[in-house]
Amino acid sequence: MKFSRVHVLLFFLGFLFLQCKSETKKNDSPSSKDIVTEVAEKTVNILVEKPNELKTPEGMVWIPGGEFQQGAVSQDKMAMSHEKPAHLVSVDGFFMDITEVTNAQFKKFIKETNYVTIAERAIDWEEMKLQLPEGTPKPHDSILQPGALVFKKTKSSVPNLYDFSQWWEWKIGASWKHPNGPKSSIVGKDNDPVVQISYEDALAYCEWAGRRLPTEAEWERAARGHQDNTIYPWGDDVSVLKTKANTWEGEFPVNNTLADGYERRAAVKSYPPNDFGLYDMAGNVWEWTTDWYSTKYYTEQLQSNLTIVNPQGPEKAYNPNNPYVKEKVIKGGSFLCSDSYCASYRISSRMGSSTDSASEHIGFRTVLSLDQLK
Repeated sequence: MKFSRVHVLLFFLGFLFLQCKSETKKNDSPSSKDIVTEVAEKTVNILVEKPNELKTPEGMVWIPGGEFQQGAVSQDKMAMSHEKPAHLVSVDGFFMDITEVTNAQFKKFIKETNYVTIAERAIDWEEMKLQLPEGTPKPHDSILQPGALVFKKTKSSVPNLYDFSQWWEWKIGASWKHPNGPKSSIVGKDNDPVVQISYEDALAYCEWAGRRLPTEAEWERAARGHQDNTIYPWGDDVSVLKTKANTWEGEFPVNNTLADGYERRAAVKSYPPNDFGLYDMAGNVWEWTTDWYSTKYYTEQLQSNLTIVNPQGPEKAYNPNNPYVKEKVIKGGSFLCSDSYCASYRISSRMGSSTDSASEHIGFRTVLSLDQLK
């Protein structure tokens, strides 16, 4: 499910075969409650409760700070190696959007800024070829057109679920306004999560809104709620999945039984919220975080043998299966996640996506921390 704009164009050249891969902040406000954690032989105060004088912004909820185990829980049989080992982290409290950013919200941003998303921009081959192996031939001009990735069902069972090109296609004209291609529309879908959004697009929205994207640790803290050691935001019971999240029901990528009521994206708030009042922290669409994606990051974190406070992720991306692309972590899974394939609606699930990628199953939500209010 992870391609850069470069890779999708290589579909047409027959080259593509990707493998599945599956500041410490202090607050001295007298209205806050602190958790004290020993880190690197000094005391760090973690903001837990919202200061009384602060009003919660409309459409957001306060996520209390705290200490938790980030990564796969021991009973999770679907956990992948890049979700392990679990390691202790602490994060300050922050505000988070109750829902994923919707089409209506993104439309307002576009109207006020005239911003053009990556999927709508002309393709610069001279810049693009710098991300490719030397000697890669230039695709035909008919292919080098603005567009994005769109999902397509296969006609029969897929024996090799590591070759994503079997169910993704580059669709010229696909964008946030036309998420499934030029003939599709978001008319009447104001409450659907906006998709076909690259990392750069999400950052542009955040700057306009006075917000930011969450770190991976913040996202996972928010998704977990009060569930200290569970696989899903609601517990460990996968039998209730269809009533809790918008995912793929049936044989992927051939047949979706629609047991959860949706073929593709669902309007936000279509399923129950988690303990913190957040909707769609499992399924519907993947969500961008600020962390670089590194397959070895969790192992490196555990080696420190300390509680990591407000982790910002690795200093650089590392993925031996995708060495030419710099990826950011996406969280939460999507309507394409199946219980027989990755099951990425699990809390610890994580994937990497190129910062120039736009596809119909990736969106985002924003956060706001106290240092942004000063």
